[in-house]
Amino acid sequence: MNGLATPFTGILISILVYLIGVWLFKKSRGFFLFTPLLAGMVLGIIILILIGKYMNVSTITAYKSFYKPGGDIIFWFLNPATVAFAIPLYRRNDVFKKYWVDVLLTLFIGGFISLFGIHMISKLFGLSRVSIASMLPQGATTAVAMPIAKSIGGDPAVTAMVCILNAVIIYALAEFLIKIFKLNRASKVGIGLGLGTSGHTIGSAKAVQLGSVQGAMASVAVVVIALVMDILVPIYARLFM
Repeated sequence: MNGLATPFTGILISILVYLIGVWLFKKSRGFFLFTPLLAGMVLGIIILILIGKYMNVSTITAYKSFYKPGGDIIFWFLNPATVAFAIPLYRRNDVFKKYWVDVLLTLFIGGFISLFGIHMISKLFGLSRVSIASMLPQGATTAVAMPIAKSIGGDPAVTAMVCILNAVIIYALAEFLIKIFKLNRASKVGIGLGLGTSGHTIGSAKAVQLGSVQGAMASVAVVVIALVMDILVPIYARLFM
């Protein structure tokens, strides 16, 4: 049992489930349920359940003992990866300089509206305060949303799952939503901001496929909405929860 309790176990599991997710995604010709991030998460949970049963321990013990030491190392890389979104912004900073007021106003107003909507829907379904606190920061990317959730009494693990599901859904439905709402007639800046805000890193990847302006604005959205949520969520939680 102790032989598996090393960082290499968590790292190996992460790499393995991701590669399987990539293979499934390619074999399914891009079916959204097999997006590597979602498939990897589900496969990782299954592996931990199996390890727990084999070792005769609970799944949470298997997670803390066998996955978390290596998982924490991988999680550390989320922070520089998030900062790396400044690169496409730098390449198209001419767009940001032109629309920076619109970007900030849109994300602050939209951020508050999303918090209100999440809060009301969560209350409608009778979710507990901890669950609501876990849901509120989902507008930010996972690396930022998890500590925000923890600071207001939420469960970071639930927050991470919600952020991933958001990203997968947006990646899957992005082109359909753009078509059905005729967003191609609207601003490329708006499309990029929408994909980056709602879909985070995966949404930004979709935005890059649509064009350089959309990709740059999605990168802006990932960074700025993280700052917006870091400001708005604690204030909203204190005033309304």
